Order: sequence, then C-alpha cells, then structure tokens
Amino acid sequence: MPSMWVFGYGSLIWKADFPYEKKLVGYIKGYIRRFYQKSTDHRGVPNRVGKMQLLSLSSTIHLHLYIFFLQPGRVVTLLASTNPDDQVWGLAYKISSENIENVVNHLDFREKGGYIKKTVLFYPCDFFKSTQSDSNTNVSLNDLSRMTFSTTSLSTVLDEAPFYLTIYIGEEDNPNFAGMENIDTIARHIIVSRGISGSNIEYLYKLASAMRTIAPGVQDEHLFALEKAVKELEQQTEESWEFDQFS
Repeated sequence: MPSMWVFGYGSLIWKADFPYEKKLVGYIKGYIRRFYQKSTDHRGVPNRVGKMQLLSLSSTIHLHLYIFFLQPGRVVTLLASTNPDDQVWGLAYKISSENIENVVNHLDFREKGGYIKKTVLFYPCDFFKSTQSDSNTNVSLNDLSRMTFSTTSLSTVLDEAPFYLTIYIGEEDNPNFAGMENIDTIARHIIVSRGISGSNIEYLYKLASAMRTIAPGVQDEHLFALEKAVKELEQQTEESWEFDQFS
C-alpha cells in the first residue's frame, strides 16, 4: 500500500497528534478558509440556550462565566471559492503505509463534527526558500513580516511537483455549518466558548500565529480580521471588569 498525504489548515497545523514521516508547507487552490463551522466538543458545547450569541458581553464576572460554557465555538472549514486562484496555506503530512488505517480512524473521530474527506491538489512551497531563491540577498524573518501578499495568485516557486492529498472539510450542508456569519458575530461566539480541547480564543490565536510562522507575509484577511476583533472584545471585557471593581 502506498503512503498517504493529509492537509492541515486548522488545528492540524500545530496539533498533529498522529505519526507522520514528513511535513511540507504549501497551499491548495480554489478554496477559502472561514470560521463558519460550529464546534460542539473541542472548542465549544452544544447550544442549550437558544440565541445566546445575541447577548452583550457581561459586565460582571458571574454572568460572563455563566455564558462561557453554553455555546458552540467556531472553527475553520473550507468553502469553494468563486476565484480558482484563491489559496489556502497549511501543512501536508505524509503518513506511512503501515500507519494509514490507524491515522485515518483517529482523524475520522477527531473531525467527526460534520467533516468529510475530499481529494484536492496540493502545491508544496517553502515560503522562506522560495523567497530567497528569487533574490540575490538573504531575506530575514523581519523583512518577511513587513511584506504582505494576497492569498490570490501569490508568486512562489514550487519545491516539488503538485500532488493530490486528502483534506477534511465541512461543507455547507453539514449539520454543524453555522452559515456565513459576519466577523463581529463570530468573534462574540469565540470569546465565550470553551470545549474539551480548550478555549476557542486559544484556537484562533494559535492558528493566526501558526500562519504567520509557516507563510509569513501571506495576508489571510478573514483570519486576521477575526483575531483583531476578538482582541478588541477581550480589551473591552477587561476594561469593563476593572470599572466594575472600582465603581
């Protein structure tokens, strides 16, 4: 049996809890990454209280803790893009033939919340190596962090020929698809959600940090706008709590 490749575009980027032989940085085309998938286990719980997301952030720690555990979180899925050149960056993991069955069973369980397997074309590309190969001088991480690119038609040099791999994707007809919510709505879900794997905020921040590490300069507008919105809500909550303490 040949080896198998799996693409990680969410928590698999920083939490590959399975054996693999090799990993590659790269991207797939024709998709966009969005926080449109509900998490009712890892980063949230089943919604037991209806439209809890419509509540304003609490000005008291008691109500804040009360709503903290009662909502589904929001995690990423992929949507087919109207632009075939749109790119989603992530990591591809090579699974040896003897581990395929166990790893697939593990990932099927881990991604059980509405995700299905699909096969897509992956473009391997080491961003650091590719950027340096296009220049006569070395490019530092600080230089890269100041560069911004769209995730559409990013000019890079492929390290290896593109190949097909497996992705887990929650399509729009799956029961945990939350719909195309705006950034503010998603942020209010994330800031109060927690599941068995930790807080939803941690998930968001780790993903944003990981993307800046593996693909510095690539501007994932949805991801970074959501990160900014959640940080602003955290600041508002902290200021409100401090005001209550001294009022």
